[in-house]
Amino acid sequence: MDPAPPSPRRLPGQGVLVVFEGIDGAGKSTQVRRLVDGLRAGGWDVVMDREPTDGPHGRRLRESAVTGRLSAAEELELFMADRRQHVAEVIQPALDSGRVVVLDRYYHSNAAYQGSRGLDWREIVRRNEAFAPRPDLVLWIDVDPAVSGARIRARGDVANQFERIDQLQRCREIFAGLGDERIQRIDGAQAESEVEGDVREAVQALLSTRSR
Repeated sequence: MDPAPPSPRRLPGQGVLVVFEGIDGAGKSTQVRRLVDGLRAGGWDVVMDREPTDGPHGRRLRESAVTGRLSAAEELELFMADRRQHVAEVIQPALDSGRVVVLDRYYHSNAAYQGSRGLDWREIVRRNEAFAPRPDLVLWIDVDPAVSGARIRARGDVANQFERIDQLQRCREIFAGLGDERIQRIDGAQAESEVEGDVREAVQALLSTRSR
């Protein structure tokens, strides 16, 4: 009888939370998939997810991107409600069991997107960090909004209400000013393979440190 395959690798104690951030069209989703595939190939037990989620609050937010945006305050409250459920049901249990959690967007996006609409981005961060686990690593894939807009068009999509160039520029400025030591900027104008290499290097360094 063939031996049973080894159990997926978990970290001793608390797991790690890796978050991808950046404006729309930065290439986050592609890099999330590549990272998760690589980690799983290396034997790691990985939870991959995104925000907004596919829950009721997240679905309403996604619909509003097409049908017409809510006020900044309404958007933020929906994001907060969606995140509270996400933390309770997915993120915290996975971290408590020593798994690697990889998210496509988290509360830094609220700081940037709702902050660009006039809300205090510092207060948004404060409110979220009162209940949401702080990431161990935030990979900010930084691209010029003109580049991201061209990518959105190239993939055949029509920019939704969250993807206007002028707003993306304001979002980028807030991302640049967050001043969090856990945020690592990655040049998103590089080839996808080069971005992937930078991502892999940052995550491997984190896992190596936490595995000791």
